[in-house]
Amino acid sequence: MSITQSPSSLFTTEEEKKEGTFDAYSLWIKEALEELPHSFTITDPFISGHPIVFASPGFLKMTGYSLEEVIGRNGRTFQGPKTNRRSIMEIREAIREERPVQVSLLNYRKSGSPFWMLFHMIPVFGEGDGRVIHFVAVQVPISGQRVGNGSGLSEMVFGSCRREVCLGSYVCQDRAVQVEMDERELENWEHCEASESERLKSAEAVNNVLAVLTRYSEFAGRLVCGKRSCLRGAECLSSSLVISLGRIKQSFVLTNPCLPDMPIVYASDAFLTLTGYKRHEVLGQNCRFLSGVDTDSSVLYEMKECILKGKPCTVQILNYRKDKSTFWNLLHISPVRNASGKTAYFVGVQVEASCRDTESKDLRPETRQLSVVGAVRVAVRSSFMVTC
Repeated sequence: MSITQSPSSLFTTEEEKKEGTFDAYSLWIKEALEELPHSFTITDPFISGHPIVFASPGFLKMTGYSLEEVIGRNGRTFQGPKTNRRSIMEIREAIREERPVQVSLLNYRKSGSPFWMLFHMIPVFGEGDGRVIHFVAVQVPISGQRVGNGSGLSEMVFGSCRREVCLGSYVCQDRAVQVEMDERELENWEHCEASESERLKSAEAVNNVLAVLTRYSEFAGRLVCGKRSCLRGAECLSSSLVISLGRIKQSFVLTNPCLPDMPIVYASDAFLTLTGYKRHEVLGQNCRFLSGVDTDSSVLYEMKECILKGKPCTVQILNYRKDKSTFWNLLHISPVRNASGKTAYFVGVQVEASCRDTESKDLRPETRQLSVVGAVRVAVRSSFMVTC
């Protein structure tokens, strides 16, 4: 299964390998990760379906799947009829909120046999803009151990599994004495809590994986870390909002009026192409950095007044690219409100004035700008962002 990863991904697709366009550092990262003894997967939230982009040999051995059967698949592939829905929702919430999570989970091997595991997942952030670029999920089996009960028999303990009656066993003084346990009967356990040693094992695995990603991302020029960090003065947007905004192909920026000096918190690829700047040079800046000596100050004042009043406006303004060349910018600014009706952002949509004559009547710049504003509003309201 071929997939196209996010621009910040540390991993190379099979298509890139065949075409010879892969990054050598991506192969080094994979080789280093494959040497780790842990069972874990790495996913890319920027790809539709949030698929697995790396699976360790330990994970493949534990589940019985081949690498080709795992890459490009979502983690729900390994769930089954008795997987706890509440645990799945807990994982989904953690992904949405971009935070770590630890849960006990009943998963299924390729053979269909169930097994309990401790699922420990963490987000991996880009050091420059604070966006989540990957999720690392470590899986530690919750193993049963036989314990003598003083009567010549042995009892089976699965961590702190809660089950009053287990088929194949009988209960004696709150202890389940093992007679004969089929692996399938693990499905009948309501819940299994990992032991302290298993929790420590998962934490060690997470730290080891993150250490490899951090080290090799330095060489790749795409620094990552385990904690979110943002450019000074800029807000870290959730990956879900960034993905939604990334689908909008026109030139626009998103600014946050709740932060000092109303900085840019998102800039589209088309905006970067239009102005010649790189994303890290734009985020955290006020839009006035596009102005120059010949920019009309009265137009700047008009824009400022509309923003203070929370009203939309359309102006034509002389702006400057990074190379100091000028262009006439037909700029539309509009407030973007959250679900409660409070202004959360302002969106500025740019159309180079020289392009107006090439547009057909059906695709007038004004029409395109309003469609961008509408798409941004939908993205913001559906992103569950916490605004000021």
